[in-house]
Amino acid sequence: MGLIEYKNVAIHQADQIVLHDVNLTVESGEMIYLLGKVGSGKSSLMKTIYGALPIADGEARVLEYDMRTIRRRKLPYLRRRLGIIFQDYKLLTDRSVEENLLFVLRATGWKDKKLMHEHVHEVLEQVGMETKAYKKPYELSGGEQQRVVIARALLNSPEMILADEPTGNLDAETGREIMDLLYAISQAGITVLMSTHNLNWPELYPGRKLIFENGEIH
Repeated sequence: MGLIEYKNVAIHQADQIVLHDVNLTVESGEMIYLLGKVGSGKSSLMKTIYGALPIADGEARVLEYDMRTIRRRKLPYLRRRLGIIFQDYKLLTDRSVEENLLFVLRATGWKDKKLMHEHVHEVLEQVGMETKAYKKPYELSGGEQQRVVIARALLNSPEMILADEPTGNLDAETGREIMDLLYAISQAGITVLMSTHNLNWPELYPGRKLIFENGEIH
């Protein structure tokens, strides 16, 4: 069974159907691009995957959870197995990079302080930010903040990363650096689902393209 299995799914936002007849299977280690105009349903689809938006019709399973019947208390367990990268970073501005990541570990049940610090430095090293652990987010460039967000997404060894316009606010060169990172993650066997307006990325970093238009996914 795939990581995601959607059959005849309909997705609503405030009483309006955003997407209908969604049939989608996602396997381990795939690089998948969600392509389409603003408002075409890319973010809505992602929100259904991590349980922020309910599914109206059809069958939907994510990492073996039935998304039609999942209880709120089960959502944290699902989300621990996903890494989520937001366009606007959502970092805690009053804390250092290291404290941002430790906060997530504490929230997801880690207890051993020594292990936590070691793990934070491992993931920061993975994204090239090990020397910036003491800095606050506002002291970092946009590209550096996005690297921290990717580190945060990797903390709990996710099976899948959801990246919503991860290069949308970055210049071309910084965007390439972030794409190098995300592509390396997918090559290491972690599925990456990424929405983007940049049509160059699927050419430079090959993957499966899902086109969102007229309420459907092709």
